[in-house]
Amino acid sequence: MNATPAKTAARPGAKRAPVKSARRRSREAAVQGLYQWLLTGEDIGAIMALGREQEGYAKLDVKHYDALLTGCVNEAADLDAILSRHVDRKTTELSPIEHAILLIGAYELKHCIDIPYKVAINEAVELAKSFGGTDGHKYVNGVLDRAAVDLRPLEVSARR
Repeated sequence: MNATPAKTAARPGAKRAPVKSARRRSREAAVQGLYQWLLTGEDIGAIMALGREQEGYAKLDVKHYDALLTGCVNEAADLDAILSRHVDRKTTELSPIEHAILLIGAYELKHCIDIPYKVAINEAVELAKSFGGTDGHKYVNGVLDRAAVDLRPLEVSARR
């Protein structure tokens, strides 16, 4: 009996998954860390230490990951105050995943001026599609779109 070798090449025309940037990976890891923090209240240093042990840590934009985690935790009350003007309930009543994603989006809108506001919102929407509920990405988009008007008024008005 003559066996044919298994094909390992991709089918012609098959789409390959896009390669994730180091920044996207850092956001994904930050969502996981913030989710843990929101659920447990655990020390952020311990959460970051655990994150460093995870597979793929070397592929992150480590500086951005650290800034997101520490910045979101240290400024959680301020970021929640910004978000509270645009959500339909208390931020503590949001799903922890959506809350974490909104914290990251608000942090990037507030502090990462090198990231265009549309990119910061889109990245948060992509996180919500990956980690959130069925229509969570629509909610995240709406909230951050309104928050961008508060946090980046000149950039938003120039784009509209």
